[in-house]
Amino acid sequence: MVSRIIVGWIPDYPVIAAGDLDAGPIAVVHRDEVVACSGSARMAGVRRRMRVRVAQSRCPQLRVVERDLAAEFRVFEPAVRHIEDTVMPRLEVIRPGLVAAPARGPSRYWGGEPHLVERLAAALDEVDLHARAGIADSVFTAALAARTGQLVAPGGDAAWLAPYPVGVLGLPRLAELLERLGVRTVGAFAALPEKRVLARFGAEGIAAHRTARGHHERPLAVRTGSGGHTVSYVFEPAVHLLDPVVFAAKASAEQLHERLMAAGVVCARLETVVELVGGRSLSRTFRHEGRLSSLAVAERVRGVLQAWSDAGLLDAGGEAGIVKLVLRPEQLTAATGRQSALFGEGRTSEEIERAVARVQAMLGHRAVVRAELGGGRGPSDQVRLVPFGDLDSGPRLPDGPWPGRLPAPHPATVFPRWLPAQLTDPRAQQVTVSGRLALSATPDRLTVEGHGEAVVDGWSGPWPVLERWWDRDRGRRIARMQITTADGHAWLLTIEHGRWWAEAHYG
Repeated sequence: MVSRIIVGWIPDYPVIAAGDLDAGPIAVVHRDEVVACSGSARMAGVRRRMRVRVAQSRCPQLRVVERDLAAEFRVFEPAVRHIEDTVMPRLEVIRPGLVAAPARGPSRYWGGEPHLVERLAAALDEVDLHARAGIADSVFTAALAARTGQLVAPGGDAAWLAPYPVGVLGLPRLAELLERLGVRTVGAFAALPEKRVLARFGAEGIAAHRTARGHHERPLAVRTGSGGHTVSYVFEPAVHLLDPVVFAAKASAEQLHERLMAAGVVCARLETVVELVGGRSLSRTFRHEGRLSSLAVAERVRGVLQAWSDAGLLDAGGEAGIVKLVLRPEQLTAATGRQSALFGEGRTSEEIERAVARVQAMLGHRAVVRAELGGGRGPSDQVRLVPFGDLDSGPRLPDGPWPGRLPAPHPATVFPRWLPAQLTDPRAQQVTVSGRLALSATPDRLTVEGHGEAVVDGWSGPWPVLERWWDRDRGRRIARMQITTADGHAWLLTIEHGRWWAEAHYG
C-alpha cells in the first residue's frame, strides 16, 4: 500500500504574519535575501531569493520587514489547533504556513481524497487564511501539488514532476549547473544514472535525485525505539514565565542531539510536549529535513508557547504553571553523515552551535558574536558584531562603490571608541591637513592615549572622506592616514574638526 501524504499550503504566509497583505508592496527578508513577498511586490518584479537592494531598485516603495520565525509560529499556532479540532487529529508543521499529515485515515473519514483536500482548505478559510491543499506519495510532491490544489495519482510522483524545471528542487546552485549541462527538467535529471549523480554532485545531488524520482526524502518509519532518546526537563517548582522553558528547550535539544549522534541516527520529526499543573499537557510536532539545531528548537518552542499563552491554554482549567518539558524524536533513520562548511554561506556547524550555546549560558548571550560584513568606508562600518544566534537587525549598507574606502591591508584591531591622538612635526607643532589634503609639516612623533609616544618612520595618505554632504546634522568630512612608528606599530589615524584620533591599530 502506497503511503499518501496531504499538504496544506498558505501562500505568502511570512507576509501575512508580518502585516497586512493589502498594505502595499511588502517583502519579508532574512540575511539580505527576500524569503517572501506580497502579490503587489511580485507585480513590481520582486522575487524570492532576490537581494534586498535589487528588490528595492525594482520596487522603490517596497516595505522591507525582517523575518521573525518565532512570531510566525505564534501566529500560525491557532490555525494548527483548528485543523486538529476539525479535520485531522495529528499533523506535522513543516514550517509556518505549511503542514503535512498522512492522508489515508482522514481521507476515509471524509469520504475520499478530494473531499479531504476541500475540507482542509475550508478549515483554513474558517480562520481567515486562504489555503490550498494537495496529495501525493511524498511530502515534496504534495507540497508542490498544493500550489495548484492537485491530487497526484498513487505511484505517479515521478511522472507528475517530470515537466517541471529543475529550479523547483530548491537548490539554486545545483539547478544552475544542471541547466549549463543541458539538464533543464526534473524528468531529465531523474533519468540520469544514480551512480553518476552521486559521483558528480555528492550527497546533496543524490538527495535531489531521489526527490526527482518521486521517492521519499527519507523513509517513513513508525516511531520505534525512540523512547530511549526522549529528553525531559522537570521544573521544580512549576514555572510561570516562558523564558526559563525556552532556555530549558535549548539545553534539552543539545542533550537530544548528543544522544542521537551517539546512537548514529537522526530524526525527521520532533514532538514537543509541555505538561502543566493539574495533569494537562499540550504538544506540537515539527518536521524538518535533517536535524534541528538547539537554537531552532528554542525558537519554535518560544513561538508555540507564546501562542498557547495568548490563547489562554497554559492557565485554562485551573492553576497556571509548567511542570515538565519533553522533547521526543520521531521517524529515526540511520545518520548518513553531513559535512558542514565552517564559514559556508547559510550553513553552521552543529558542533560550533553547541559550543557557543555553552559559552553563552556561562557568560551571557552577548559573550559570543559573529561578524557580519557590510558596506561603508571605514573599518568600523564594514563589519558589525552580532550576538551568535540573533538576526542582524542593523542597517543594510549596499556593496558600493565606496569612494574613499580604506584600502587593504585592513587593521587587526578596530577601537569601539576612537582614542585621542597627537601627530606633531619636528617643532612639536600639531600637523594639520588642508582642504586640498596637504600636510602642514612632516610628521615626526605620534602620541596615542594609553600607548605613549613614538617616532614616526613612515606614512601614507591622507585620504578624504566626505559623507552625506547634503545632510547638515549627519554629514561628515574627515581625512585618514596610515602611520608606522619606530617601535614597530602601525596605526590608522583620522582627523576631524582639527583633532587627531586613532581609529584602528594594525598590530
